[in-house]
This record gives sequence, structure tokens and C-alpha cells, in this order.
Amino acid sequence: MFFTDRTWKIPDAAIITRLENERTTRSPKLAAVDQQMESHGSDSMTRDVPGTHDAMRTLNHTISHLEKKLNAAKAAHESLMDGYVEHKKPKSPGLRAKHKYLMFVGINTAFTSQKRRDSVRNTWMPQGEVRKKLEEEKGIVIRFVIGHSETQGSILDRAIDEEDREHGDFLRLDHVEGYHELSAKTKTYLATAVTLWDAEFYVKVDDDVHVNLGTLGSMLVNYRSKPRVYIGCMKSGPVLSRKQYKYYEPEFWKFGEEGNRYFRHATGQLYAVSRDLAEYIRTNIDVLHKYANEDVSLGSWVIGLDVEYVDDKRICCPSTSECFINKLTAQTCIAVFDWACSGICRSVDRMSEVHQVCGEHESELWEANF
Repeated sequence: MFFTDRTWKIPDAAIITRLENERTTRSPKLAAVDQQMESHGSDSMTRDVPGTHDAMRTLNHTISHLEKKLNAAKAAHESLMDGYVEHKKPKSPGLRAKHKYLMFVGINTAFTSQKRRDSVRNTWMPQGEVRKKLEEEKGIVIRFVIGHSETQGSILDRAIDEEDREHGDFLRLDHVEGYHELSAKTKTYLATAVTLWDAEFYVKVDDDVHVNLGTLGSMLVNYRSKPRVYIGCMKSGPVLSRKQYKYYEPEFWKFGEEGNRYFRHATGQLYAVSRDLAEYIRTNIDVLHKYANEDVSLGSWVIGLDVEYVDDKRICCPSTSECFINKLTAQTCIAVFDWACSGICRSVDRMSEVHQVCGEHESELWEANF
């Protein structure tokens, strides 16, 4: 697998269709030549019709040129759709073998969150060769997920480029970062991840949440036989109709009278969807509606589908109680965060502390049965 700091768009098969049409379309002049050849015989037409040889040479050249363009477009399209990342440097064919993964874990992050990312790298996210081994042997891929600034190539983008050169752990999206653009970012993340990595599950987690990867993987394998699964810590909070609230919903009127609650959906700190659902989002990316809150948006995209909901409270263990009171509970936690803070409170300062008490031992990750 090769990785690059390029941003990727979903491949467009319409280009190939257009080239097919161009290849099979002939000019009126050449069509007339063909008609006369059919009426009088090709040998006589070669002698009698002025410019026939030139016309035929032009036709052959045009067809050859279009076939080359068509083959190149097909090759590029198939390469991306099969989940390969095109690298800037040439690669030997033997290195492009497709790999099947258990899960792709995308850690949602922002330009200003380097300290959070470092706290994750220093605790539950393996680094360097260990991370590569995790991908190859356990099928777990982990990347920080981020788009670009409004002005591409700005100092913010260059800082991420430098950080990625050092760690090599980013998935860059064709998306403009912004707090009010999280729903759009979620769509782009899932569509991009399912295009580039062939995984059974796609996980989204915030960069101020602690995750036990082995426990998460052991839970996910229980749903391998289910084609459409939506996993998270399910909730159904109030629809906030007043602008002064943090999670104000401008389209509150769609959810009924004032005081109504949202439909059931997974909290945004961590959730997982099976491959079929990620494919569905990729296919329908342009028509899926975005609400103000990205976890509500994802819930709305799947609510009308034949989907199995999995409400697993191990995904939302609070750091202030179970983990520190009961070590047995800590060992069963998949993810740790505090509802009051929408993450671990003061995560930069406390992530290491939480990891020591609530985290799984490295041997447990490698011994996990998946």
C-alpha cells in the first residue's frame, strides 16, 4: 500500500463513456465515403473518390488515438475503484497486490489539534513499524483525517504536510475544513476511505477519545456476517431550536413540534458502519442531506435502509467512573470519553492517565481473535 499527501476525488466513470462514444462516432464526410463504398465496391471507390486514401488514414489515426485515451482512462478508473492509491513515483507491479482489512479507523482532527494528535500517538495509536505490522497482520488501518484550508497551500496546509512527512499517518480529503462542515467531512471521509481501502468496517473517532483497538476489533468481528450494520453508543437527544445553544439545529421544524427529539442515532465520538453502508454513502454522496450535527446526519442517511442497529455502551465509557473504580470494567471498554466534554476532559493532559488505567496491554491487542 502506498500513501501520498494528494487529495482524491471519487472517480468519474462518465469520462470512459464519453470516450467510447467519441471512438464510435464518424464524421459526415467519412460516413458518405462508407456509403459509396458499399454501393460501388471498395476497389472502385479507392480509385474514383478523391481524397479517399487521406480520409481513411485520418479515420485510422483518430480511432487509434481514441483507443489509447480510452485504455488509459479505463486503467486509471479501475485502479482507483479497486482501492489503490496512485503514488507519484513508479512502482513495481508486485507491490500493488490488493489487501483485505478488518477495519479502517479514521481519527477526525483539525489544524489546531497537533497536541491532541501527539497524545493519541503516545498512547493507543501504534507508530512506525508497529503500525505497519498492525495493518498487515491484524488488518487494522489507522489514519488522522483532515481536509485542507480555504486557501490550499496555506501555512495551515504546509504544517500538516510537514507533520505527515514525519509520521505518515494522515488521510487527506478533498474537503474545506470548518466546524460547520463536519457533516460534509463525514460524507467525504467515508466515500474516500471505502474507495482507497477494502475494509469490512469503517470507524470514525474523535481525536480526544481513547480507543482499545483489540476490544474494538473483537466486537466488530461478531457482525461480519451482517451486510448492513450501524454500530455506536445510540442516543436520541432533543432537537434544539434556539440559536444560543451549541448544537442548534436550523432545520428543527423538520422534526415536528418544539420539544421533539431526534431519531435514534450513534453519538459522534465513535461509530462504525459496515462496507455496504459506506458504499451506499459513496454512491449517493451528492444527494444525502446534511444537518447541523454530523452524527444526526449519518443517522438520517441510514434510517430508511434495512440496517441493523447495534447499541454498545462499551463505546462510551466515562473516564471519571468505571475505568478508575473497576479495573475489570476498564478491560471491557472499547472507547473512553466524557459526555460533558464530548471527549476526554482535558484530553491533552489526561490521555496518558486514561491510557494507563483504561487501556489494554499491547499483548492483548496482538492476542485478540480476529
